[in-house]
Amino acid sequence: MKCKRQVGIIDLVSKKPNKKLFARIMNANFASIMPQIVGVWCEEAGHEVTYICYTGKENLVEELPQNADIIFICAFTEAALTAYALSNLLRSRGAITVLGGPHARCYPQDAVKYFDYVVGFTDKSIIHEILEDCSPHRPTGYHLSTQRQPLQLPGVRERWKFIEPTLKKAPLIKMVPMLGSLGCPYTCPFCIDSTVAYQPLDFEVLKEDLTFLLTKYKRPLVGWHDPNFGVRFDEYMDAIEEAIPENSIDFIAESSLSLLSEPHMKRLKRNGFGALLPGIESWFDLGNKSKTGSNTGIDKVNLVAEQVNMILRYVPYVQTNFVLGLDSDEGEEPFELTKKFVDLTPGAFPGYSLLTSFGQAAPLNLEYQELNRVIPFPFHFLDNNHSMNIKPKNYSWPEFYSHVISLGEHTFSWGAILRRLIATNAFIPRWMNVVRAISEEGFGRIAYNKRILKNLNSDIQFRRYFEQETKELPPFYLDMIRNDLGPLWDALPDGAIFHDQNAYIKETMANRIAV
Repeated sequence: MKCKRQVGIIDLVSKKPNKKLFARIMNANFASIMPQIVGVWCEEAGHEVTYICYTGKENLVEELPQNADIIFICAFTEAALTAYALSNLLRSRGAITVLGGPHARCYPQDAVKYFDYVVGFTDKSIIHEILEDCSPHRPTGYHLSTQRQPLQLPGVRERWKFIEPTLKKAPLIKMVPMLGSLGCPYTCPFCIDSTVAYQPLDFEVLKEDLTFLLTKYKRPLVGWHDPNFGVRFDEYMDAIEEAIPENSIDFIAESSLSLLSEPHMKRLKRNGFGALLPGIESWFDLGNKSKTGSNTGIDKVNLVAEQVNMILRYVPYVQTNFVLGLDSDEGEEPFELTKKFVDLTPGAFPGYSLLTSFGQAAPLNLEYQELNRVIPFPFHFLDNNHSMNIKPKNYSWPEFYSHVISLGEHTFSWGAILRRLIATNAFIPRWMNVVRAISEEGFGRIAYNKRILKNLNSDIQFRRYFEQETKELPPFYLDMIRNDLGPLWDALPDGAIFHDQNAYIKETMANRIAV
């Protein structure tokens, strides 16, 4: 007879307490889908589930499940230290702990030090195996992973009991997370989905979920979690059009420019798509993703700007995503071209990410590690913004940060904010652009990068850490971790701040020798 477990599930949307305006409005909308799916699978197996989505405004320590036998924690790498501290605290109370999510996929070698189980690709059988065993694995946890993503996943109707209380935390915008496909056909070398085969999920489940949502909200808002929405465009649109009346649900999706032709945009508009997040990434690389072919530099800028302005005629909100610090970039030209693009597309909101190597997320990381270019910044800062853990190929650190700051000041100047405001027609997108610009993502990031540049120029020990001349973590970073973790600081396991940034290549080489 199977034992009924008391199961806790914690989705770490935030890595720290955060009561800033944008976080209060949006964080509940960033809940992950997989923790909800694990909750469904656990209940199907006869266990009792307590689900917590931590958005930064709750008292996490007080909300921890009481008397849980086993607790699943989902974390991105930036929340890894929070997850490690939680696991240590929960283990001291007698619970078994499991880590899933992107950090578990990227850094299993480190995570097994602090969890009883660490799971990569996960299906129902792995969750059931863990629940049946439910025993401590210490000092080294048990790493499990399937060969591929599941072929079927529970939909919105089955996950609703976990979705609904999370959306009650969102005061204004309530975005239901949906998933129609896994993986991506593109092979962007820095992306965690680049090695995951594209796989559509069951369109019948998708249609049932859309119909279900119309019974819950007068006009629902759906955020597609597909890595690249609309790869099988006609099948997607056919399913939506068969399931619900035209333009009865608002949709947000991340897609590639190569999929966003004008005929497709007309169909997306008819079906309620109000926000799109295409990836541009680089002016000198990845032309297949933007469908610009061999065009680079200013030619690519002009082509992409024309397309983005076309997209903005059909949807009110477009976020264009860039990666700064790619090896194809050199000198001031990439940054000046992005400024030019910002001027040519005043209605688009640019999203900037610093090139980051997330453990074994992508094969290219083996090359970075082999060349000793990866800096062991604590996981807490690996969020694509608070540190770039790859030594730039063609820039000194002060030069790189000077360019990043200049680009930020151009993008989020009051003139640019005003032009973006005027060029955006819909009320919510217009003011969302303003809030993002004047909060942590715009003004806050500029101020933070200026602090980094000042320290690079004035603090020898700080600069030596960036130059890989010392592994001693600058107090600047240590103090931030301590302040962010707050009451969880004392629960952080010894040594958790530090990790082996070259663990991926070491394990790869060891496996080759073993074979």
